[in-house]
Amino acid sequence: MNRRAVVLAYHDVGHRCLSVLLAGGVDVALVITHRDSPTENIWFASVADRAREAGVPVAYAEDLDAAALKARIADARPDFLFSFYFRQMLPPDILALAPRGALNIHGSLLPLYRGRVPVNWAVIRGETQTGASLHYMVTKPDAGDLVDQMAIPILPDDTAFDVFRKVTVAAECVLHRSLPGLLAGTAPRRSLELTAGSYFGGRRPEDGRIDWTLPSRDVHNLVRGVAPPYPGASTRVQGLPARVLRTGHRSRPCTQPPGTLFVDDGQLWAACGDASALPVFSLEIDGAPVDPAAFTRRFGPQAAASQPSQP
Repeated sequence: MNRRAVVLAYHDVGHRCLSVLLAGGVDVALVITHRDSPTENIWFASVADRAREAGVPVAYAEDLDAAALKARIADARPDFLFSFYFRQMLPPDILALAPRGALNIHGSLLPLYRGRVPVNWAVIRGETQTGASLHYMVTKPDAGDLVDQMAIPILPDDTAFDVFRKVTVAAECVLHRSLPGLLAGTAPRRSLELTAGSYFGGRRPEDGRIDWTLPSRDVHNLVRGVAPPYPGASTRVQGLPARVLRTGHRSRPCTQPPGTLFVDDGQLWAACGDASALPVFSLEIDGAPVDPAAFTRRFGPQAAASQPSQP
């Protein structure tokens, strides 16, 4: 007998993991997803489109209050609930609607980086690996028993976008290899040691402001952790709004004050707080890209970038 599921999903992880369930013979009775926000940069695949391609009914979370959401799920009579990058916590009465369990994919190696935007946080904090974890859902975020997880490397110049692509593949692999056991009732599960992990909240665009007094390693990690398609790391150059979109991890010693942008031998550099400078490979000032030659024409050989506390 095919097991029946309701899938709550969004983003690339939701798109790929829904495809895994469909390929694995799961009877997906309903997909609940999110409407794309007009204020958000939509760079990822549509879960709604994938569900419709497979003939699966689609509902939007934004159109349902708590009672209506529960009713839609209960009417589908699922054995399982699956959550793949769904943006709402599910209350206990909804989790209880799936007698075989409610499971979630989280973009970290749990119990590390529980909470919001785990990929961005892992890059910003300079981790060298992260991954995807399949776990049971409980009322506490990302705290239920672990079924399986897969690690992926974070290279020194990987952006959060690069890492998210790897995490998406890891999520697909973890679900694919765990699905037969879940359907048969033989999948392993072990409790998470939450005290050995970490929890992080969401990030706002203003959290991407660069503090040039930090060491170059920390500045580089921030730049790549919020690089496009995310909002980018922000600063001001000679009072003008600017975004530093790409830097390199190989810094060099320098004597310029922190926050000084300068050109040397055709390369743009940014002085940081540990007497070192980062190579800046992509800079945008006042909404326009600026290469080393354009920077020199506009500002001369060097210019000051403002600290976050300055106007």
